[in-house]
Amino acid sequence: MFFDQITDKPKEECGVFGIYSHKEDVALTTYLGLFALQHRGQESTGIVVSDGVNVDIKRGMGLVTEVFRDGLPELPGHMAIGHVRYSTTGASLAINIQPLKVCYAGGNLSLSHNGNLTNAKKIREKLAQEGAVFQTSVDTEVIITLIARSRGATIEDKIAEAMRELTGAFSLVIMTDDKMFAVRDSYGYRPLCIGKLDTGYIISSETCALDAIGAAFVRDVLPGEVVVISSDQQEFTSYFFTPPREKLARCVFEYIYFARPDSVIDGQCVYQSRVAMGRQLAKENARIQADIVVSVPDSGTPAAIGYSLESGIPFLEGLIKNRYMGRTFIQPEQKKRANSVRMKLSAVKSLVEGKRVIMVDDSIVRGTTSGKIVRLLKDAGATEVHMCVSSPPVTYPCFYGIDTSVRKELIAATHTEQEICEYIGADSLHYISMAGLRQVFATKRAENMCYACFTGEYPETTDCNNKNIFE
Repeated sequence: MFFDQITDKPKEECGVFGIYSHKEDVALTTYLGLFALQHRGQESTGIVVSDGVNVDIKRGMGLVTEVFRDGLPELPGHMAIGHVRYSTTGASLAINIQPLKVCYAGGNLSLSHNGNLTNAKKIREKLAQEGAVFQTSVDTEVIITLIARSRGATIEDKIAEAMRELTGAFSLVIMTDDKMFAVRDSYGYRPLCIGKLDTGYIISSETCALDAIGAAFVRDVLPGEVVVISSDQQEFTSYFFTPPREKLARCVFEYIYFARPDSVIDGQCVYQSRVAMGRQLAKENARIQADIVVSVPDSGTPAAIGYSLESGIPFLEGLIKNRYMGRTFIQPEQKKRANSVRMKLSAVKSLVEGKRVIMVDDSIVRGTTSGKIVRLLKDAGATEVHMCVSSPPVTYPCFYGIDTSVRKELIAATHTEQEICEYIGADSLHYISMAGLRQVFATKRAENMCYACFTGEYPETTDCNNKNIFE
């Protein structure tokens, strides 16, 4: 499993993007869209462009700006799809970079996937026994193989038939020689939305990418829906590959941490959700006496602001983030690795010295970094540090496209709240309650969220067949 080794945060899953337009520079627009989605994956990226007959593809390991430093795909096509990736299924190898592209009996077929299939291994083994040959180790190849091998009469039938074989999370952008498709799994685990330019349509993981290219938000792709785009100006069509579910399972961690705060997912603003989580934290911990509220930047900032607004305790930037320390920061020795938090964050001594500090963060996963940040504040002169977390304790792994580790590595799964508090050296530790978190989503049917990483109640029980992940 993979983590940001400095912040001890689970890695974002992936981001997908697509454009259909005869007027726009589709490669450049996709580049800009992927740049806006960079937070969802910083391991690799790729773009596939089509003119309806020919296909041009460029992919590579690294950030969007690194991979396309020497230029974009040169084909002047009218369709393009793109992808930014962190590996969830499949190793971090160049061969696994998306979008995937194949040529089959029906023509060219390209696909970008955000999510994680829970039955990929089973399907892969079955397809291999039937003669299918796999070039990668990613579950995305299972999807594209199912579509290509389907005996459905039309591409729409092929996609629907393939989707009904899958379990787990999948938000997809699919491109054929003449159409583009957006597909979302029937539980709606991962976000996916539709945008409109004057001269074409956009598909994106988040609305922040629509804003970046000046596209208008149309609507979210519905769980279980396949959206079909085959024209610049005519209205897109859609169909459902499965009947709508009574209860959905949208990932709550999108709102807590993963999504960009300026995105709106399924009608709910991410930033406002995080502020509401902070307000709820303050309501639940009104007895804490403190002088200032600080955040662990940047993901903890909206919740810290919410805490401040509700409690009346002033919010100050007591911790400053080094924004030039990116994914390429070199940590060649253990001693230097141990100091990495101090390279990433620094405390403002003049603000925290002699103060009782409430430190707000979005989550604690393994606990390896929280203690170092508490120590930063105390070394800067904070007299007390009370840590408040805008998510409940993470006690179970995620199977749907987030690397949250095997259960034994999740500190809240093996330690009490008091033990964690002592481990990180805080004067007190407070998580938002499950009831409080649900209250944040009360207007959006809180029961339609997936809380499995907190409760162990998985929407699909087949996910638990892999018992060793709980050890």
